Amino acid sequence: MTDHTLLRLAAGFALAAGLASSAAAAPAQGETVFKQQCGTCHAIAPGGPAKLGPPLKGMIGRKAGTVPGYAYSKAMTGWGQTWTTANLDAYLAKPAATMPGTKMLVGVANPEQRAAVIAYLATLK
Repeated sequence: MTDHTLLRLAAGFALAAGLASSAAAAPAQGETVFKQQCGTCHAIAPGGPAKLGPPLKGMIGRKAGTVPGYAYSKAMTGWGQTWTTANLDAYLAKPAATMPGTKMLVGVANPEQRAAVIAYLATLK
């Protein structure tokens, strides 16, 4: 192998390692952002202290507006969609624009922080 080939391989490995550590860091960063921006209104697991919003554990892959015991808006219960990372991203970017009539008025405007929160929520099965 030439020195140039070795350098290219090393750069590729470094890039892959950086992407892997970045992907692993996203849920940890997301947990921090969640606590700072979402935790006032949302708990993770059901059964904790009552909050303004529903608990969010297991939300990705669950039909919106279906956590027992939470009084959802008509907009949320009538939406009829299952939460995916894509529709959650749109909703968190601009809740009222994505779902007019929702109770949630505050989103996560920063795309990197929003992606990290979504990565964190995706780990909560």
